Amino acid sequence: MKSYDAVVIGGGPAGMTAALYLLRAGVKTAMIEKLSPGGQVLMTSEIENYPGFPTGLQGWELADKFTAHLEEYPLDRISDEVRDIEFGDPIHTIKVGDEDVQAKAIILATGSRYRKLGIPGEERLLGRGVSYCALCDGNFFRERDVAVIGGGNSALEEALYLARLVNKVYLIHRRDEFRGLACYQDKCFTHEKIKVIRNTVVDEIQGETDVETLALRQVDTGETSELKVDGTFIFVGFEPIMDFVPDTVEKNRNGVITDVEMVTNIPGVFAAGDIRSKMCRQVASAVGDGATAANSAFTYLEQLDS
Repeated sequence: MKSYDAVVIGGGPAGMTAALYLLRAGVKTAMIEKLSPGGQVLMTSEIENYPGFPTGLQGWELADKFTAHLEEYPLDRISDEVRDIEFGDPIHTIKVGDEDVQAKAIILATGSRYRKLGIPGEERLLGRGVSYCALCDGNFFRERDVAVIGGGNSALEEALYLARLVNKVYLIHRRDEFRGLACYQDKCFTHEKIKVIRNTVVDEIQGETDVETLALRQVDTGETSELKVDGTFIFVGFEPIMDFVPDTVEKNRNGVITDVEMVTNIPGVFAAGDIRSKMCRQVASAVGDGATAANSAFTYLEQLDS
């Protein structure tokens, strides 16, 4: 059984930052990440608001820079999925894959995943016209018509990205007002390839083997209609990835609950990034969370040793 001072679960911006700060402090650290390091950043076409890059950069570029920074330090990487955690005093046991890993401190940084609409046709046509990642699947719809569902930053950003590739983007939002940043709204509302459909919900995604039409309903009037599209991209928010987190950890539907120092209700367990219950979900805030969580974990370990 492998033992560490600290284990970071998750390899996105929060997890990689936490690991970096722990390693620089001389803490024996492992990072568990079942996929490629980077998290949601890898699915982001362009990041324009990360400090230090005024002209913007691709998501994968930023992930590569984080990864390269970590390569300077003796980080143990475990590529598998966490199944469960057993909390101890002071040693915690993480069940990852077919093995157990022990640590005095754990930082939860598994991020979030796309929230689903939960409407007929969404699951059945997933991968056959239904997608949650424009960067991943947008190329399949070149010169075709697609719909983007949502009203936040993600929906607006992905609509702009898709407009580079497709013939037409229908941007569908259930409210009259969009929640995304004004800069993204201005670009979407004036783009010749983007048609904005407000106060409208999608009741069903229809098609035999692939997406063919969307069943639409006006929120105000209840009037129904059908919209012919070849693809549907859904961006209606995120939900924290915390299936593996025991019920003894205090949390709500928005994520794990921490104080401002990223401390949870379990001694030696911290949380950072989009797994936390919070409002701001940006790369910059994830990095800040990761640094804070690492500092708190280091202080906790120091207290244990004394």
